[in-house]
Amino acid sequence: MDRGTARERARTWPQGRARALAGAIRWPALDVLGQRIVEAFRVAAIAEAGSGRLVPWVPVAFGIGIATYFAAEREPSWIAALLLASALAVAGFVARRRVVAFAALVLIAAAVIGFAVATLKTALIAHPVLERPLYGASITGFIETHEERERTDRIVIKVIDMDGDRVDRPLERVRLSVRRGAAPAVGSFVRLKARLNPPLPPLRPGGYDFARDLYFQRIGAVGFVTGAIKVETAPSAPGLRLRFLSTIDAMRDAIDRRIRAVVPGDAGAIASALITGKRDALSTSVNDAMFISGLGHVLSISGYHMAVVAGVVFFVFRAGLALIPGIALRHPIKKGISMQSLETTKN
Repeated sequence: MDRGTARERARTWPQGRARALAGAIRWPALDVLGQRIVEAFRVAAIAEAGSGRLVPWVPVAFGIGIATYFAAEREPSWIAALLLASALAVAGFVARRRVVAFAALVLIAAAVIGFAVATLKTALIAHPVLERPLYGASITGFIETHEERERTDRIVIKVIDMDGDRVDRPLERVRLSVRRGAAPAVGSFVRLKARLNPPLPPLRPGGYDFARDLYFQRIGAVGFVTGAIKVETAPSAPGLRLRFLSTIDAMRDAIDRRIRAVVPGDAGAIASALITGKRDALSTSVNDAMFISGLGHVLSISGYHMAVVAGVVFFVFRAGLALIPGIALRHPIKKGISMQSLETTKN
């Protein structure tokens, strides 16, 4: 046997041996089991895609797309994301008569649309962010929000003009801490000096990202006021959004005054804090007692959320009592629940 023939036979021997082994080890039971598994998946996919059962999975896929955006290592192109989402939506429409393909394309398209929406949202709210600390910055603008806290108040200013060292371009919004009770009303046009810092990054790996949260609120810097706040005449009329915020803040103040007039003392202060979020009237002893007892977080969360929870509890109790004819026909259940809640607040 010459050397070339031996080399050729050595090259083909493993393949022939493998085919021989594969032919020898054939288990019909495994083939039948595999076919049954594939058929079961196909039937389940058809059942899941039919009769409107696919619809609840669409927001799940949409959320997965948004989570994928936040897990990306770098900022993706919103144009590419929109083009891909459009192509998948068209493909899903074309394959609408093929049940399995339609279901798969709809879910993939929903995930890509969620990714594209997050990318487009980031592009639309893009704004400058302070990169290094800034001392003695002169800021003029409108006060958009006013949050009352335990020791200091916090305001967000829509910046109209900003002067200072190393300021390339003015920021869009800044969040400042001021002395308690010194902040003007929402909608006021103010001039002040402040010390600004970049938004705080996560304090530890995997921790809460304050900078990202502030970025989506279009806040480019945080800091505190270093001097007096001067209220001046605005050079132009405030926008529709600012007028709306000013109206809402005035309503909160009116509700706060009404609650404290009807329920004086700490009971009224707690009720106002739960509903309006204003916590400036709480006495030091009550405030300390709330935090020592572990209930301080109740006063720290949004008053809107507390009002929603209270409304749901009120509705459930009233609906439950209305189902009992002996109580609903003989007693004012709405008034009874309201009076019981008021007595609980006083106590």
